[in-house]
Amino acid sequence: MNKPKMAMEKCASRVLMLLSQLERLNEEPKVSDTDAIRQITGKILHILQTQEKTRKEMVSKGSSGMEVILSSLENTRDLQTTLNILNILNELLTVGGGRRIGAFVSKGGTAILLQLLVSSSKDLPMNEELMLHIHFLLVKVGPKDRKFGVKARLNGALNVTVNLVKRNLQNCKMLLPCLQVLRVYAGNMVNAVSLGKSGALDLMFEIIGPYSKKSTTLLKVALDTLAALLKSKMNARRTVDRGYLPTLLAFYQDWHRNDIRHCHLIIRKSILGCIKNLTAIKLGRKAFIDANGMRILYNTSTECLPVRTLDPLVNASSLIMRKCFPKNRLPLPTIKSVYQHPLPHIPAGGPVALLYSQPPEVDDVVDESDENETTEIDTENEEEETGHKSQIDDIETDINKLRPKQMQTRPFDELIVYERFCVEFTEDFKDNDFKGCKAVDSDSHRPIVIPTTLIPVGSPKKRQRLENVQPQKSPESPLEQGSISISKTPEGKSAPDLACSLSRLVLDGGSDDGYQEESGEQAVLEVPDTAAVLPLHDPDLYLEMITCTRSVPAYTEVAYPDYFGHVALHLREPIVERVYGVQRTKIFQDIERLIHPIDILDKVVYDLDNQSSPVVENGESLKFNSKFESGNLRKAIQVRKFEYDLILNSDINSNHYHQWFYFEVGNMRPGVRYRFNIINCEKSNSQFNYGMQVLMYSVQEAIRGSPHWARTGSDICYYKNHFSRSSIAAGGQKGKSYFTMTFTVTFQHKDDVCYFAYHYPYTFSTLKMHLRKLRALRTAQIYYREDELCQTLGGNSCPLLTITAMPESSSNDHISQFRSRPVVFLSARVHPGETNASWVMKGTLEFLMSRSSEAQSLRESYIFKIIPMLNPDGVINGNHRCSLSGEDLNRQWQNPNAELHPTIYHAKSLLQYLRATARTPLVFCDYHGHSRKKNVFMYGCSIKETVWQTNVNTSSSDLHEDLGYRTLPKLLSQIAPVFSLSSCSFVVERSKEATARVVVWREIGVQRSYTMESTLCGCDQGKYKGLQIGTRELEEMGAQFCLGLFRLRHFTSPLEHHKHNSHLLDVENDLIETRNIPNITSPSTYVLEEDEPAFLEEVDYSAESNDENDPDLEPDLQDNRALPDPNSDSEFSHQDCLT
Repeated sequence: MNKPKMAMEKCASRVLMLLSQLERLNEEPKVSDTDAIRQITGKILHILQTQEKTRKEMVSKGSSGMEVILSSLENTRDLQTTLNILNILNELLTVGGGRRIGAFVSKGGTAILLQLLVSSSKDLPMNEELMLHIHFLLVKVGPKDRKFGVKARLNGALNVTVNLVKRNLQNCKMLLPCLQVLRVYAGNMVNAVSLGKSGALDLMFEIIGPYSKKSTTLLKVALDTLAALLKSKMNARRTVDRGYLPTLLAFYQDWHRNDIRHCHLIIRKSILGCIKNLTAIKLGRKAFIDANGMRILYNTSTECLPVRTLDPLVNASSLIMRKCFPKNRLPLPTIKSVYQHPLPHIPAGGPVALLYSQPPEVDDVVDESDENETTEIDTENEEEETGHKSQIDDIETDINKLRPKQMQTRPFDELIVYERFCVEFTEDFKDNDFKGCKAVDSDSHRPIVIPTTLIPVGSPKKRQRLENVQPQKSPESPLEQGSISISKTPEGKSAPDLACSLSRLVLDGGSDDGYQEESGEQAVLEVPDTAAVLPLHDPDLYLEMITCTRSVPAYTEVAYPDYFGHVALHLREPIVERVYGVQRTKIFQDIERLIHPIDILDKVVYDLDNQSSPVVENGESLKFNSKFESGNLRKAIQVRKFEYDLILNSDINSNHYHQWFYFEVGNMRPGVRYRFNIINCEKSNSQFNYGMQVLMYSVQEAIRGSPHWARTGSDICYYKNHFSRSSIAAGGQKGKSYFTMTFTVTFQHKDDVCYFAYHYPYTFSTLKMHLRKLRALRTAQIYYREDELCQTLGGNSCPLLTITAMPESSSNDHISQFRSRPVVFLSARVHPGETNASWVMKGTLEFLMSRSSEAQSLRESYIFKIIPMLNPDGVINGNHRCSLSGEDLNRQWQNPNAELHPTIYHAKSLLQYLRATARTPLVFCDYHGHSRKKNVFMYGCSIKETVWQTNVNTSSSDLHEDLGYRTLPKLLSQIAPVFSLSSCSFVVERSKEATARVVVWREIGVQRSYTMESTLCGCDQGKYKGLQIGTRELEEMGAQFCLGLFRLRHFTSPLEHHKHNSHLLDVENDLIETRNIPNITSPSTYVLEEDEPAFLEEVDYSAESNDENDPDLEPDLQDNRALPDPNSDSEFSHQDCLT
């Protein structure tokens, strides 16, 4: 054994011997033992200071060294012994991290130190060295003891430290540890209030001051202590009342001006931290504005922008300015939709009844209360309660509710009427010529009236545009077909030119003098020939279809993209990488509106609320329009010469759901950067923050041979703004703000007409046109029937399709095989703004009607019942989520109303009929779009996977279920490059119990009941990784869904089921792997974990103080986390449940 090791062991054994002696003296204390204790503690201290490794022996597991030392400290009255022990503790706690401090706290060390502090303060004069040592230890121990604040208050230590600060304002050595302990005290809200009453706030302002190179460490600690004290609303009000906020602003200006080398960045940031806490209350925000704080922080931040290392200052200043920006109401007469539709009846207590029972001005009241401003209550558990938010567990845990219940909710006598939608099950096909080339003519089931032929453009018949259309009118009958034409509003030009031909398509209804050019000739619209690449598109047929479409605003115009058609781009459109600082730049431009109001035009250039007073045009402003099918733009305000604020219309009979937009822009200058701000978005986050772009359609490009929607826009970002949402529109939550989605576009052509959309538009008239063209694709092998499921509230038809293969002959065997095919039930577009669902459905329908061998085999395997658009009224009228009833139809499946929710009522009834006739669908899938996640994925229903995400104890028999629900998603993940199995979830949530997926699973008994979600943005995996999704990929997904069903038949056919046991084993293994995923700890309905990395630009752009979850942390872009949003996408899971 070497000598150093022997010496160390000798020292360790000596320490243990000394501790043993000290323990005996503590057990039998005598006055004569004071010197012995002093000597023993001195020796222990010497050994610890000279032999660092001996410290481990004192605090090792099983050692009583810490208890002995603390016992001696508690019992001794000798000053030197006390100092020795304090030094010993300092040596022990200096290294070893939190474990040693934790042991010290668990053995009552904190209380002993605080008692010593209080008792020593009564000795006059107080011993400075003793106080210094106690406070040094408290600084180390306090942050690790969760009950430190309560212990300090109960022991009366707060005032002791405050008095020490008062007496030692010029003694930096003593002042520094006292301030550090005060900062820890103030972490407890009750203590902060008590310290404020004791004069601690005034003391801090005596210590802090303007720029100085001296005592910067002390100044930093004082600022941090002040910031901790100001977290109390009461202290913040007290500070504002005493006029300290202008003082802080002056200090910040002085430090900014003099710290030219940026050596004291941390002090400047600490001053901003104090200002931030003061502006958390309304009184502080007012004082900030009155003190010209907006201009001060704006100017200092602008000067900091060129230096990247100063970003923390810019970020903190941005947060303060956003918070203090005066909240405004939207510049609208009411947030209710411009349009209303009379309902057959208004359910009491429903959203529409609540909406229209309020006085007109109530829904727009700006909430001026202080967010989260509550009275600080004296409680010993406030530390545990602070920042804690109770979260409702949304996952269903009742096994009885999870088990599917196939209840006969309606008598079969009522359901028998739905037999007319299932005539294929009784048809004998005796009259069919199976050798002929013509398919089954199903017009006898649902005749479609084809109106008369269009009057060609340029015909001698005079035309007149319908003027002064009443927006509140709901037409009782469709417009006459012969009244459609392409007309031109005169521009005062002498001869027809390309610009003249770019006027909008108008449905005309008169025979007065038409609009003509001054030369007397009518401009002829040059329509691009897209028939070769768009077999399902026909401009003339589209106009024919739109005349039968009923809209609440009685639209008389047709959007060019819907008329011309869209040809998918061959070029890939990558997900855009966001430029660092772009969001901050946009916010600073918004702040400039308040600081430099003279530069703001604030000119209304488009307004649906004031259509009787046309906007005065001066030729310098853009021209906007959205009065066409699926259009949504309520108001456009020119803010600056090339910047416009845009406001979306609410869903009809609603006052919220602002996300979908579709509008026209004209009169632009080429080569100029135009900024557009949609200022009344509601969701807390968006894929616009993660590389998604808006879509633009240029009519000039279309005429030149490129008729397509293209991703466009730069400087795109999404952030919270200063426009206040009413509590009614925010679901009862007060203090909420709207969000801004901003993008910049440079137009390429003069006199162009461009359209912008949230996603690729797909109107109801487009669907009708596609169905007409699909019907023409029928062959003798295809059984295709189109029925009218029902009439909607708006008087439109909801089509129901039946697609399968014709039987080979009318023989009993072939007819029996035909009737025995399992049913697949598909639906889409229950949410109007999720247009991608329609493009996926288009891909599915085209595949089913194609002549490929796979399609024929698929038709021979299944009978398809398809409702391609569950919410035609919402689609037609530009809604984002609701039908004309003002309700989300995908939350009505449990108890749909035949009058208010006819499409859901009859769709569910049809499913009930199928179940009652022993034809329960093998697969049900509802197509949706998802605005916050990438890729395509599915939600399904599983008892086992739901229970596994909870702490519910259940027997294995309760969790027994067939794993077949996983087969289709597994197959799609192998077939479709855009499909992500890891994003799928099969958890059943209480908040989703009224959705189609859950109701069809629970009540109809469809095990494979799904919601298929398609991204609005793009993909982060597979073949299309890093690319934004387009219509080509969406239609491809629809076709690949069919291929998935084609493969599924091998796993569901009784004849082939035994061949695929290995696949079922793979599914079982996949399911077992999911158990390794941590349990869901919060409901997906209220908390959505984004599948995105944090932004490089770490800024909290919140306009509300109640979004600051942890004030101790630096601003970290709270807005980039998904916040509670119960009205988000159709269904979303906050955790990816599969691997």
